[in-house]
Amino acid sequence: MENDSAIAALGALAQGTRLDVFRLLVRHEPDGLAAGEIARQLDVPQNTMSAHLGILARAGIVRSERHSRSIIYRADLDRLRALTLFLIKDCCEGSPALCTPLLAELTPCC
Repeated sequence: MENDSAIAALGALAQGTRLDVFRLLVRHEPDGLAAGEIARQLDVPQNTMSAHLGILARAGIVRSERHSRSIIYRADLDRLRALTLFLIKDCCEGSPALCTPLLAELTPCC
């Protein structure tokens, strides 16, 4: 991942509603959620939610696909992994003893 991509992703997440959307979509992997359902669960007007989803999609951390009349949104977990690795790849100057607690926290729960 390049600096510009990381900045775009972090910038998209640097707003409360968008961060809530992304975390909601991560919880609903692998099925994703329809845009209207996301708006309903977060109590955000649909037109406002559409704008937020567009920003997340342009940043490359959310994907969408049409299913009949609905657009289903999913968190791009590959992009999340790349962003996380980008942020920690130089962790502790390669000292495993210092990085172990961080890596233990990053161990997936599922």
